[in-house]
Amino acid sequence: MLKQQLSQKLQQKLSPQQIQLMKLLQIPTAILDQRIKEELEANPALDEGDTNEEDYLEMGRSEDEQNQEEDNSNESDVDDLERDELPPEEEVSLDDYFNDYMEDDDASYKLKGDTYSQDEENKTLPIPVENTFHEYLETQLGMLNYKEEREKIIARQIVGSIDDDGYLRRETDAILDDLVFSQNVSATAEEVNYWLEKIQRFDPPGIGARNLQECLILQIENKRTREEITLDDKRVLLISHKIIAQYFDEFTKKHYQRLQRQLGITEEELKEAIDEILKLNPKPASGYVSSTRNPHYIVPDFIIINNDGELELSLNTRNAPDLHINNHYRDMLRAYKTTVKGRRATRQEKEAIMFIKQKIDSAKWFIDAIRQRQQTMFNTMYAIMNYQYDYFESGDQKRLRPMILKDIADITGLDISTVSRVANSKFVQTEFGTKRLKDFFSESLQTQDGEEVSTLEVKKILTDIISAENKRKPFSDEKLKNLLQKKGYNIARRTVAKYREQLNIPVARLRKEL
Repeated sequence: MLKQQLSQKLQQKLSPQQIQLMKLLQIPTAILDQRIKEELEANPALDEGDTNEEDYLEMGRSEDEQNQEEDNSNESDVDDLERDELPPEEEVSLDDYFNDYMEDDDASYKLKGDTYSQDEENKTLPIPVENTFHEYLETQLGMLNYKEEREKIIARQIVGSIDDDGYLRRETDAILDDLVFSQNVSATAEEVNYWLEKIQRFDPPGIGARNLQECLILQIENKRTREEITLDDKRVLLISHKIIAQYFDEFTKKHYQRLQRQLGITEEELKEAIDEILKLNPKPASGYVSSTRNPHYIVPDFIIINNDGELELSLNTRNAPDLHINNHYRDMLRAYKTTVKGRRATRQEKEAIMFIKQKIDSAKWFIDAIRQRQQTMFNTMYAIMNYQYDYFESGDQKRLRPMILKDIADITGLDISTVSRVANSKFVQTEFGTKRLKDFFSESLQTQDGEEVSTLEVKKILTDIISAENKRKPFSDEKLKNLLQKKGYNIARRTVAKYREQLNIPVARLRKEL
């Protein structure tokens, strides 16, 4: 049975302005200018620039004249609003719209100081013109001898299948299918392998390998064919070739004693062979920079300067241009007011005014969102700087305090999610390098004295201990735990293993060296 009833509910919904602000907070400074350009293209009522024509005209008048005219305009708008009656359904009064947009210049703002110099503008970095890695390989294809055109097509298809690391990770059957569907060439697996062997002799050595083992073998074989190598070099390369070709699994797991026993060589000979292997390049194409790849530059969002022992924080606003309401839209409102003065606006005029109002509203919201973004980011970073003052003053990572998002949220009065948006993908430039903001957040670890220290401090000490260890007998996780406990840190072995993995440090067996 259906029933109708009336109920009240209290719901919290985000306004479009709040959603826009949250999205802007997540944007790093490096791409903020792109977001502003998108808004400038979408909203003609939004404009950028320091000074416009109306500003130049206003400069020629005294401040008293400008203030007097503004007061007269506001009084006139109020009188008109009081005199007008409610418009009929087909008409609308314009005075409600003029009050907010005719003389309101509060939406505009400046992000640069008066002492800003044009020399501080970002300079466009020149893009080097270079041949791509695949173009370099294709030039070497011309040195091969082809009996017919189809062979050249097969070789070119193989080169096109090589990835940016220099490996051929596509299966032979997949290459054969590509030749049939894209080139209308029917080939065999023997033909593909024949031309692949020729391409694997190209420069750089190791190109076209199907796995790491084959890549290293190709580079060793290339060295063995050189005329200038000595007999000792040939002996070392022969042992290196055997290690990679026959005992690759033992080599990757660093079972050095087993390698010595199976190869029947001394420890010194094994060390020479391994040193030779370590000189090889696991990514043959790494020495060739593709011009199609855009270099990644880190643009700091904040700058901290130590001025005679006092830290000074500033926002990097070089990617945020000055924004203001387009004066052309203000002029259109003035023109409509003059046109319909003393009468009711028609429907067409109402639609035009509503369009202008919508664009100006959107522009003011965006400008206000940019302003709030700058203020929120500054307040959050200022709280982080004061919280980690000892670190920013000395640069000693051991002086970092335990800090979580809630600590900064309590100081700034912001929500934890807002602090998270500010800290995400943001960088701060210090005298000790450019740091990722989220790296300053860490949990706490209690010492044996009951004092709480940052886990970043423990990780730094763990890194120092591993760096100073004897690589012939590296410390196990149990030994690392004991060493940290001797330094006063109450830590478990599994915690040491977790921190070691977070630092991308391998286990003791893989850190072993001869």
